Amino acid sequence: MFCFCLFSLEQTVAQHSTESTFYGHTLADEGAWCWFADPRALHFESKDKTVSITLIGYIDRHGNIKARQIDWKTGLTEEVLVRSYFQPDDHDNPAFLVLPDERIMIIYSRHSDEKCFYYRISRRPGDISALGEEKRLEVKDNTTYPNPFILSEDPDHIYMCWRGMGWHPTIAQMTLPDKDDNISFTWGPMQLVQSTAARPYAKYASNGRDKIYIAYTTGHPDNEYPNWLYLNVFNIRTRRLQDIQGHNLSIVDDGPFQVKRTDDYFQDYAVTVVDRMADSRDWIWSLQLDEKESPAIGFTRISQDKMDHEYYYATFDGGAWRRLFIAEGGRWFHNNPTTELCYSAGMAINPANTAEIYCSVPVNNVYEIQKYTLSDDRATILSCQDITWDSPKGNVRPYYIPGTQDTPLKLVWMNGDYRFWIVSKAYPKAFDTSIRGNAALPHGERKAMKKKTVKLHLNDGRYTGNLITLGNLTYGVDAETLKPYLLIGEDRWDSQNKLATSDTWATGGDSRTNGLWMEPQRLSRCVLTFSYDPPFLTVYRDGIIDMHIDVDEYGKHYGTNNYRHLW
Repeated sequence: MFCFCLFSLEQTVAQHSTESTFYGHTLADEGAWCWFADPRALHFESKDKTVSITLIGYIDRHGNIKARQIDWKTGLTEEVLVRSYFQPDDHDNPAFLVLPDERIMIIYSRHSDEKCFYYRISRRPGDISALGEEKRLEVKDNTTYPNPFILSEDPDHIYMCWRGMGWHPTIAQMTLPDKDDNISFTWGPMQLVQSTAARPYAKYASNGRDKIYIAYTTGHPDNEYPNWLYLNVFNIRTRRLQDIQGHNLSIVDDGPFQVKRTDDYFQDYAVTVVDRMADSRDWIWSLQLDEKESPAIGFTRISQDKMDHEYYYATFDGGAWRRLFIAEGGRWFHNNPTTELCYSAGMAINPANTAEIYCSVPVNNVYEIQKYTLSDDRATILSCQDITWDSPKGNVRPYYIPGTQDTPLKLVWMNGDYRFWIVSKAYPKAFDTSIRGNAALPHGERKAMKKKTVKLHLNDGRYTGNLITLGNLTYGVDAETLKPYLLIGEDRWDSQNKLATSDTWATGGDSRTNGLWMEPQRLSRCVLTFSYDPPFLTVYRDGIIDMHIDVDEYGKHYGTNNYRHLW
């Protein structure tokens, strides 16, 4: 039996009167994300109510894509290694999708320099501790920022949006996974819009039925002044792009909708333009729909010199867009005065209550997260509360986890030192950040009939081949792939993750994306823990799940069900 305390977000805030400092509870010691690949975290409840889990995805500066799984039924919380040795770039954080059979798909890609997505699918419903083989989904253009959806009017397909064709918002329809976890395109990819700028940035939200809403800028605010903000709607039934009033803008199969930053364009398509200031660089941060399917948009206005960042909130009143100033955002949040000066500290809207907005704002030269509550008509700010205070380092890029109305962990963010978005020789510690949240992790432990921890010291002469033997279990590393394997009796199981990191990017990598793979950085040591709770054997690498396998077949080989011969 597991026992743990639950704290609501409001209860956490109330601690301000007694706590001298609060900058969140640690959810991951190392981790970062950008704010365009979503959902980077979600909460899932199974149909039969036996599963209640929260998932949080991130990438660390060593190129490890990871996910934290929190089981609220048992209190068990574990970190899963989704992919080791990946491009160490915060744009590569994974996105999650719950499939109709309640398995979880985790999808990720490099930062606009490779023509594919990668994905892994959990072997069991509502549990990512055991993930299937890593798959590649090939496309014709470079990819980044996956945003997958399943809609009730077409439950047999996945719809995914990303930045792809011509560096513009792109959409495709895909099959559900087959028996081997393969998915394929059934329509698209198709470019949704064509801007007069090079790189529009988009956020997506779905009504869950038949529409995907898309809020995007003319381009990157570093390069566009002014930079407008737009909203369109994709209808899956007609495959048309529409405005918020339902008027058709384009047939997506016929080509992208032409978007401009001109007075003539505004006269023709006024309700597609959310914000168009003559003296600001807009950037999109959050897009949510309320219970009436009305969009709420969080965005920043950035001054011409990029020194002043302001948080705004936009809603549609039926005839025009209304904008509300929320808070001063200071300037760029990171420790780098020469690049990415449009990187605001970030904002998020509660998807279950779009009257709640969370902004990272400067307080005594440190970025703290504050909660702003709006009136029912979204016209005024009713209150402001501190979520963090007196923090030693900045709290940035907040994200409100969808579906968390009945669970304690609701808001998550990055905390620490940030210099750049990709690890390189110029920025060897580009993002030295942790993932934190408003509530502490429960402390349940996985049951184990047997448990063994081994400190593995490695060198060139002892890195591959069979490395550890524990009774009838052998652990080794494949010389060609650098991926570990387990041998038990006549069976072999292979890890999907190299026993290596991407730390070579820190000594010779480019400070821009280039499509290259640096040589894997071999480990000098690691701690392996083998935990056995029949029929499952879990292998932890430095405390993170690398392999979680059903070894039931082993017992069949030996004509026993007690598994006492494993080691």
